[in-house]
Amino acid sequence: MERLMKQFLRSSIITSIILMVLGILLVFQSETTIMTISYVIGGILVAVGALALIRYVRNGQGPEYRNELDIIYGIVTIIFGMIIIKNYQAIASIIPIVIGIGIIISSAGKLNYAFQLKATQNPIWKTTMVISIISTICGVILLFNPFTAALGIMKIIGVFIIIYAILDITSTIAIKSSVTKIHKAMEETITDAEIIKEDTSKKKRKHKKAK
Repeated sequence: MERLMKQFLRSSIITSIILMVLGILLVFQSETTIMTISYVIGGILVAVGALALIRYVRNGQGPEYRNELDIIYGIVTIIFGMIIIKNYQAIASIIPIVIGIGIIISSAGKLNYAFQLKATQNPIWKTTMVISIISTICGVILLFNPFTAALGIMKIIGVFIIIYAILDITSTIAIKSSVTKIHKAMEETITDAEIIKEDTSKKKRKHKKAK
């Protein structure tokens, strides 16, 4: 359980750092960032479509060995990928939605953990809850995207992403510190219990010898 928690916290920090970098790029290099993302996504789709067509050609010598869906899937995927590459501005309206959903899911997880901390009377639960709520608000704003899809507005979206990343990193570090303290306290309790048990056993043995 402890290892899973550490892995979750580690992945959360890495994700937040990646989002922070994306936010900074959107603030200072909006158009270049959107174009790069579009080319990467479009290129992947074109490559996937091409592989489907190659698979269709190579699968057997006759039509009975070929999957008709491969050629349909391949053509549609290639066309879709080329559309994304040619119309990179469209990605500007998709990015906030995708990131917004991811932020809301992550914030919900942190909010749930805040309630768990509250149940154990850990004082850090208030900070975790406040940060989770603020992060959720950022995610909702990005999800419903009240701004226009113009590339200039991507700077504002980048700022929201940076705010979320900073809040999430702060929350994750605080939670990680709390988990470490709890684990250390548990280890000390177990050690003390073992010492008491060992002392009790020694006393019993001495008492038996005395008899």
